[in-house]
Amino acid sequence: MDEVKIELAELLGTDIDEVYETSGKTGEGVLELLQAVVEKVPSPNTHDTTQTFRGLVFDFQYSNHRGVIVYVRVVNGIIKKGATLKFGASKKTFLALEVGVFMPDEKPTDSLGEGEIGYIVTGVKEPGVAGVGDTVMPTNGTGVPLSGYMKPSPVVWASVYPESQDDFLLLKQALLRLQLSDSSLSFEEETSGSLGRGFRCGFLGMLHLEIITERLHREFDLELVITLPSITYFVELTNGVVETVYSPHKFPEYGKIKNVQEPWAEVTLITPNVYVGTVMQMLYEHEAESKETETFGDDRTKIVIEMPLRELMRGFFDKVKSITSGYASISYEFINTRPADVCRLDILVAEEIVPAFTRVVSRRRVDEEAIEMVDQLHKVMPRQMFVSKIQAVALGRIISSKTIQAFRKDVTAKLYGGDITRKMKLLEKQKKGKKKMKSRGKVNIPHEVFLKMMRGGEK
Repeated sequence: MDEVKIELAELLGTDIDEVYETSGKTGEGVLELLQAVVEKVPSPNTHDTTQTFRGLVFDFQYSNHRGVIVYVRVVNGIIKKGATLKFGASKKTFLALEVGVFMPDEKPTDSLGEGEIGYIVTGVKEPGVAGVGDTVMPTNGTGVPLSGYMKPSPVVWASVYPESQDDFLLLKQALLRLQLSDSSLSFEEETSGSLGRGFRCGFLGMLHLEIITERLHREFDLELVITLPSITYFVELTNGVVETVYSPHKFPEYGKIKNVQEPWAEVTLITPNVYVGTVMQMLYEHEAESKETETFGDDRTKIVIEMPLRELMRGFFDKVKSITSGYASISYEFINTRPADVCRLDILVAEEIVPAFTRVVSRRRVDEEAIEMVDQLHKVMPRQMFVSKIQAVALGRIISSKTIQAFRKDVTAKLYGGDITRKMKLLEKQKKGKKKMKSRGKVNIPHEVFLKMMRGGEK
């Protein structure tokens, strides 16, 4: 216990006497912690009712019967049940159907005053109205919204498709329902020739993506196909036009690009000292730049790095957890955009591009990625009636290629004995038929192949 207290004190830069020992299971130390909160956190000095009411929204939830319920911290003024209010960002007006505090369950009260934390039942049942960081204020007041609010912008993009197209409407309803309680989720309908109808969704990060997809599975019992996550690129073309690209298959072709900008993230790793050497070796593979290393306690090291967001999504979390046996902790935040040395990698089946397999990859890893994808697809792709090729194309050249042999009927099985020329004629006729079929035929990729490729190409 003393070792943990020392680590926390060093990590947070505080005195060891200010680290309290508490247990949520036994209740030990809880009373002392609450007393410390009362002593150290100043209470509001006034309840000035002359000021215009302003409440900071720090969270919200959705109820089928009561609509959106916002959790607010009252910064100025006082609010009572029945008041007409509005959201500072969305300008949506509503009636305060109920106000109250948490004790710890919701307890209705007559009013909320300056410095208090509570909830307001809005009755609003429209998505995208409430947002964390927004300001709740009277419709006829003269006050201005609290400063600092920014509308959340998606950073990571992924397409979400139902495994069965019969669930498309259910998926749409589920996304709308989640958007009521999470205004940072954005989505738009899209159609894929291979996966059917689905939605292109924008997320704040990888954790946000995992939370949303897990909620869709657990709360709505949906079986989904999630495409490989991609990020937003800012591409300047050779003609001077700047495009914002959030989907790999819309990334410009080789030869049309002047430069590319991509987002970077600052990542903080805390790991036991024994794994530091292995972690540092892995950082090179993900184009990371080490900025700071700090050792605290007896067996903990903090590593601060900067790396492309693209590499953060390339299995970085899983690799860190694997090489540290699950003992490492990771946090990250976005910092800026920087020049990117990336290119578009297309997968062709029978000389036709399959958009669902297109990726944007680092140029230094393009050969490795191309060979890996072609090998995976070759393992799961069923044979056709004619010979077909799987090719990986990037930087204007074919990097990797494999051939899927055609089904072939034994046309000479019915022959017995006789002149060899009879067999040769039948084989030649079959050969011409396969050649004709190849020139006119089209490869239909089964739905199961896309599922296996999205999940890593397992058999």
